[in-house]
Amino acid sequence: MGWQGSDPSTDFRGGGFISLENLIFFAQKYPESFQRLLHKQDGIRAEWEYPFAVAGINISFMLAQMLDLQSGKPSSLAGVRFLELLKDDEMAFDHLYCVAFRMMDAQWLAKRASYMDFNDVLKSTREQLERELSLEDVSSIRDLPAYNLLKW
Repeated sequence: MGWQGSDPSTDFRGGGFISLENLIFFAQKYPESFQRLLHKQDGIRAEWEYPFAVAGINISFMLAQMLDLQSGKPSSLAGVRFLELLKDDEMAFDHLYCVAFRMMDAQWLAKRASYMDFNDVLKSTREQLERELSLEDVSSIRDLPAYNLLKW
């Protein structure tokens, strides 16, 4: 699955328990997308790919930062918009995580990235998510243009 060492629990220090929950949710809710990403079945892959599980942990952490979840009241546009989505869907974070993971992989392939490009790809994924969350016609995670990436 792409752990950095023999004890996967050490990889969760950056993303916490929510990262594990996100990976489990992705595997259960979108099993085909999850499996295709886990086994890197799409596109021309780099010789030195991103480690799947660690990438997932980084995506959870990136989303928490982007949405300003550690503060009492988000100040970013993405965070404010996300709270609006959360009112109608208590699983909005989990769904957004799945979209973000799929989006990250699509950008990975488009950039023909390799392991050393991971931070750049994660940054561009964040920027695209911020743009999509700012669209006026988005009233649920399913309205995000990138949500279609989850449909195989």
